[in-house]
Amino acid sequence: MGRNDISGGCFGTAVQAHNLENLTITSSCANPPHCPEDPRDWPLAADWKALVAGTHPSRPGSGGGDGDVPPYVARDADERIRRHIAEADRHGGMVLVVGDSTAGKTRAAFEAVRAVLPAHRVCAPSSDNDVTGVPLSIERGGSRCVVWLDDLERYLRPGGLHINVMAALTRLKVPVVATMRLKPFEKVSAARDHGSGAQLLRAAGVIDLDRLWSEEELSRAERCDDPRILDALTHHGTYGVAEYLAAGPSLLQEWRRAGPGNGHARGTALVKAAVDLTRCGLRGPYSGAVLEDVHQWYLPAEGSISRLESVATAFDWASKVRHGVTSLLLPAGTDTWLAFDYLVDHADTRIPDPVWEAALAHTDADADRWVIARNAQDVAPHAAEMAWRPLADAGNPYAANDLALLLGELGRVQEAESLYRQALGKGHLDAANNLAVLLEKEGRVDEAEALYRSALGGGDPYAALNLGALLERAERLAEAAALYRRALNNGSKHAAHALATLVRKMGSLDEAVSLYRVAIDLGDPNAAEDLAGLLIFLGRPHEAEECRVRRPGLGEDAHG
Repeated sequence: MGRNDISGGCFGTAVQAHNLENLTITSSCANPPHCPEDPRDWPLAADWKALVAGTHPSRPGSGGGDGDVPPYVARDADERIRRHIAEADRHGGMVLVVGDSTAGKTRAAFEAVRAVLPAHRVCAPSSDNDVTGVPLSIERGGSRCVVWLDDLERYLRPGGLHINVMAALTRLKVPVVATMRLKPFEKVSAARDHGSGAQLLRAAGVIDLDRLWSEEELSRAERCDDPRILDALTHHGTYGVAEYLAAGPSLLQEWRRAGPGNGHARGTALVKAAVDLTRCGLRGPYSGAVLEDVHQWYLPAEGSISRLESVATAFDWASKVRHGVTSLLLPAGTDTWLAFDYLVDHADTRIPDPVWEAALAHTDADADRWVIARNAQDVAPHAAEMAWRPLADAGNPYAANDLALLLGELGRVQEAESLYRQALGKGHLDAANNLAVLLEKEGRVDEAEALYRSALGGGDPYAALNLGALLERAERLAEAAALYRRALNNGSKHAAHALATLVRKMGSLDEAVSLYRVAIDLGDPNAAEDLAGLLIFLGRPHEAEECRVRRPGLGEDAHG
C-alpha cells in the first residue's frame, strides 16, 4: 500500500491509482474557484461601519451617529428582519430587505446584523468578484460568518450568487443578508424564464421596507436629538425621512430642471448616459470616454442652443457634491463614474436604441451581456437578441433557451423551436416545458403533451400546471385535477386558482371556495374577483365584498 502527500490542502476526494491505464477522472469541482481571503481577516459585525456596508451618506450635521450617518431610528420592520436573521443563522437561508432607493433598507439590515450576529465575521464580496468560492472559504476558515450582499441584483449573474452557491451556504448554516431595490426585485421576480435569480427570490425571506415612514416611526424620530433627523422631520413632506436625509429628491429635481436653458445641456446628458447605461445592465463604473461616447444621444438638436459647455465643465457640474451628501455622478476612481442610484430608480424615459447597442459594445463580459438581455427583452427585443445570440451560438444552453423564449414571442417559431432543441440537447431541462408551450400554441398538441410529461419527469415546477391546463382543454378533467393538485403542493398560486375553477366546473362549489381562498393567500391577482362571483352565486354577498378588497400579489407565467 502506498502513501501520497497532497500539497495545497485538501479540496475533495483523493484517488490513488496503481498500474492502471487509460484512467479518466472527472469532477464538478476539478478546478475549484479562487477563494476569497481568510475569513479571520473579515470584520466582526460588531465593529463594522454603516458606510462600508453601503448605507447612503446623510446631510451633514452634528449630534452623534456612526461617522457620516445619523443615529438609527428604529423601523417597524426591525423585529421581522432580526427574527428572520436569527432563523437563518440557525438553519441557513437568505433574508432579503426590499425597498426603493434611499428607503433605509441597507441601514435597517446593517443594524439587524450587528444586533443579532455581533460576533460573526462579515463576508461582503464585491459584485465584480466570482463568489462561487465563498462557501469553501467559510468552511475552511471555521469562523461563524454572515454573507452580506447589498444590492443583490448585482450578484444575480454567472459567477454570482447562483442557486448552487446558495445551497452550499445553506448546508453550512451560513446566513445570507441582502438588500434589493424594488424595481430590480419586481423585474427578477417576474422573469419569464424563472431562472436562478427568480428561484433565489422565491426561497428568500423577503421583508418590504416602505420609503414613507409610519406614524410610529415618525414618533420615534421625534424623540431623537440629532439635528439631521429633526430637520428631515420638518422638511421631508411627501418623501421618506431616509430619502430626504440622502438628498435623493433634491438631486432628482435639480437634474430634471437642468438642461439647455441654464447652460448644463452636456452635463445633464452625461448624467443621463450613466443612468441609462445602468438601466441597460452594463456594470459600472464607466470611464469618461464611455460617457462621452454615449451622451451624444441626449444632446439637444444642433442649432437649438447657442453653445454647449465644455466636457470638463460638464463633468465638474455633474460631480459637484450637493447638500454635503452626494452628486449626480459619483466618482469611482480616476476618470471613472457611477450614477446616483436614486436617479436610476426614478428614470422612466425610453432608452434610445443606440444606447443599448453601446452598452453591448462596451462589454466583453458574458455576465453583463446576460443582464443587458434580461433588461432589454420587453422594451428593446433587438438588443436582447444581440446580447443572447453570441452566447447561444457558443453553445450556452441557458442563452439558447432564453433567446428561444424571445423569438417565440416575436413569432419566429421555427428559430425558437431549433434553439429549444439545442438547449435540450445540452441538458437544459426547462427547455422541454418551454418548447411544449410553443408547440401547443402551434396546435401540435400531442408533441406538446409528450414534452410536458418529459419536463414533469425532470422536475420542472411549471410542467404540472401547464400539462393540467392542456388536459383540461381536452376535457380530461380528472387527470387535470390531479396535476393541478401536484402543482399546488409545489406552491403554485396559479394552480390553486386553476384547481378552484376546475372543481367549480365539476360541481364541487364548497371546495372551490376553499381553493380560491388558498389562491388569494398565495397572492394570485385574479382569485379574489372569481371568489366574489362564486360567493354572490351562493347567496353570500357580504363575504363577496370582503374578498374583493384583498390585495393581489405578483403574477407568474407559464414558462420555465
